[in-house]
Amino acid sequence: MEALDLEFDAGLGVLTGETGAGKSILLDALGLALGARADSGLVRNGANKAQVTASFDAPSNVVALLSENDISMEAGEPLMIRRSVRADGGSKAFINDQPCSAALLRDVGGLLVEIHGQHDDRGLLNPRGHRALLDSFGRCETASVATHFAAWQEAKARLDSAREALDNAARDREWLEHAVTELRRFAPEEGEEEQLATERADMQKGERIAEDLRAVLEAFEGSESGLAKLRSAARRLDRLAGEHALLAEALTALDRAVIEASEAEDKLIAATQALSFDPERLDAIEVRLFDLRGLARKHNVRPEELAQLTEELAAKLDAIEAGGEGLAKLEAEVAQHAEAYRKSASALSVKRMDAAKRLDASVAAELAPLKLDAAQFQTAVETLPEDRWTASGMDRVEFLISTNPGAPFAPLAKIASGGELSRFILALKVALAEEGGAATIIFDEIDRGVGGAVASAIGERLARLAGAGKQLLAVTHSPQVAAKGQAHYFIAKSSEGTVTRTGVVRLDAEGRRQEIARMLSGAEITDEARAQAARLMEGV
Repeated sequence: MEALDLEFDAGLGVLTGETGAGKSILLDALGLALGARADSGLVRNGANKAQVTASFDAPSNVVALLSENDISMEAGEPLMIRRSVRADGGSKAFINDQPCSAALLRDVGGLLVEIHGQHDDRGLLNPRGHRALLDSFGRCETASVATHFAAWQEAKARLDSAREALDNAARDREWLEHAVTELRRFAPEEGEEEQLATERADMQKGERIAEDLRAVLEAFEGSESGLAKLRSAARRLDRLAGEHALLAEALTALDRAVIEASEAEDKLIAATQALSFDPERLDAIEVRLFDLRGLARKHNVRPEELAQLTEELAAKLDAIEAGGEGLAKLEAEVAQHAEAYRKSASALSVKRMDAAKRLDASVAAELAPLKLDAAQFQTAVETLPEDRWTASGMDRVEFLISTNPGAPFAPLAKIASGGELSRFILALKVALAEEGGAATIIFDEIDRGVGGAVASAIGERLARLAGAGKQLLAVTHSPQVAAKGQAHYFIAKSSEGTVTRTGVVRLDAEGRRQEIARMLSGAEITDEARAQAARLMEGV
């Protein structure tokens, strides 16, 4: 298996080599790891697949993004990205050995590395990130605006909900009035159906057993009834009980019989009253039950729920009456929060405009040394219509440039020259210094078409930017830029028969002097070129 392992340090690393040595292959491999479109052309002829693995120190925003996508990382754990592409064009991607989509890989890659080259569409070229960069540069705090925006949106949601509820209720007002009137007139009571059904059942039973019940009660009525005779016998026996123990026992038993019979009589009288049959009352009960159940069916509830339904419908009707007052209160809250947001967002806009002027001046100071003295840079801060306001404010921010005097300002991405674009990006990056962006930045042939003092200025600014805690890699043909590198990687191509290989060597101090001398003099390295290379390196 053919493989190449590279490790890049913090600071500025430069990559040099003759034209066609294979520098683009390295960038293509890194691009593949960062989510670029899988190209089967990266697979060596005759091989089944190609694979690239990249390891990074993961910043907090990447860890958060991975967590949102169910990819966990331990504290301090390196982030490992692995991407393979088959000869037929198919590809697979893994983050920390967990499968992931190419879309997630692109999102992660955009947070890890910025690649600025001739056809770059990442990083500073994307206007969606310009507002955050300006806020970071100008120390523009957006937390207050976000708080007011959230409160405003919540109040609007409550108002919209109340309006919808009131509109729905208002459409049903006539029906509600009729229903509440009908229910209140009927006055259903909780548990009424069960009570009426029990009473009706008792009456129907009473009608059926009334004759037998009367016959039983006759046994307890009058002086000749069984109970009256038991009581008379008990009185007589009471006078004789002292004559013999058995008589006393007989009296006790007789007393119990009298008590039991008396209780039976009381129960019979109570049952007679409970089961008393009243034809008029029975008719009234049956009418009430019929109406009660019919009303329940009408409102699609159980009869025992009618009393509660009455209160609920009455409450809805009351809410319609009081709805105007409630809406007015909610409208006042919305207006209050909207005004608080406008004040906060307007103050933020003023800060952004001030920061934009300072950023424009900082970038302008970098343009002339980079041979862009005819160009102008402008940070456009545009107030958006209200329906596009967000928690970040009411502004749209975009970085614009004009390449020639009198030429209109246009977005960065509209610059035709790749080298010119890269120098603009460098100027902006230097002005922004540590504000935002990825920790690793790659400039591909930023020095194309320039030399001498301009190339030296580019190298100085790359080194300055790398000194702000960044890791910079610069693919360069300029000895002035190469001399500013803290690490120097030499790329060379070799061939064995039909097999071509690209190799990368990290140069020591003497190797660097030789390579920079080659870049200065061409194929034949002279002593004068070596001396000039040494002078360039002494300036690092």
